[in-house]
Amino acid sequence: MATDLRHLRYFLAVADAGHMTRAAGKLGLQQPPLSMQIRALEAELGCVLFERLPRGVALTAAGERLLPLARRLVDDAAQLVDTMRRVSAGMAGELTLGFTSSASAHALTPRLLRAQRQAYPDVHTSVREHNAAEIMEQVRTGALDAGLLRRLVQAPDGLRCDVLLEEDMLLALPLDHPRARGYDADAPLARLPTLALAHVADEPFILVRRPGAPGMYADLLARLAELGLQVRIAAEVERMMTNLNLVAAGAGVSVVPASMRGKDSGGVAYFRMRARERLTAPITLVYRPQPGHPALDALVALAHRLGAQTQARRAAT
Repeated sequence: MATDLRHLRYFLAVADAGHMTRAAGKLGLQQPPLSMQIRALEAELGCVLFERLPRGVALTAAGERLLPLARRLVDDAAQLVDTMRRVSAGMAGELTLGFTSSASAHALTPRLLRAQRQAYPDVHTSVREHNAAEIMEQVRTGALDAGLLRRLVQAPDGLRCDVLLEEDMLLALPLDHPRARGYDADAPLARLPTLALAHVADEPFILVRRPGAPGMYADLLARLAELGLQVRIAAEVERMMTNLNLVAAGAGVSVVPASMRGKDSGGVAYFRMRARERLTAPITLVYRPQPGHPALDALVALAHRLGAQTQARRAAT
């Protein structure tokens, strides 16, 4: 048996009105067809639901028992339709996002997560931290819906890699380094001193290893080769924060995105790179387009909008 929800709605209308003709008027029906629908429901259920009175109708014991059950079914059906409409509009659902430690250090990442939760509170969003290679693989396999990372060397087939913004890379030196004498930690980014790569080429370099930041690693080595410089890689680490901690400890120098400034323990001095040596680090959104995943589509649109706003504010300062 599969009782028609329409029959249950008719039943509820008659029960609430206590009168067949008044219920028909509210439903936009004539009274005879409504009476036929109620009789059809009674025949299907095998019981009489209404006692016909001279001036209306009253629920029988069977009708009284059906009343809360019918309300629940009709309400659940309405909620189901509303939920699926919200899912279709990207207003509900689930998302799993990954990000690298370097990408998470940029203000765009928490801004995006906050805006996404405010705009789509019924989208359950879980986040994970991985290196770039892990994020790419998990997006490819579907373990992640999307990821935020830096520069890619090559995008696997089937993935979209959208650059949301670009920021400058900075040279990072131990605060007690001779070239950091007089360093002003409170200076705005535009007023940081400039330092040539050649001035630190003989220093041990600490870098996030290739799988963790393949694009930034490759960019730096390519720029050094263009300048005819060779450097000694003293250590390759998993995370950008480990990188900065080793710089602060005096183990070497590094090149990091500008947004990493201030994330260290206070033992690092930052320098802008000369114009012709300038390197940039993007924030890249990686995802696999999925038809029928409107929550992901909404996230992608929001990420592009916030990335453009962030880039415009930076250009204006």
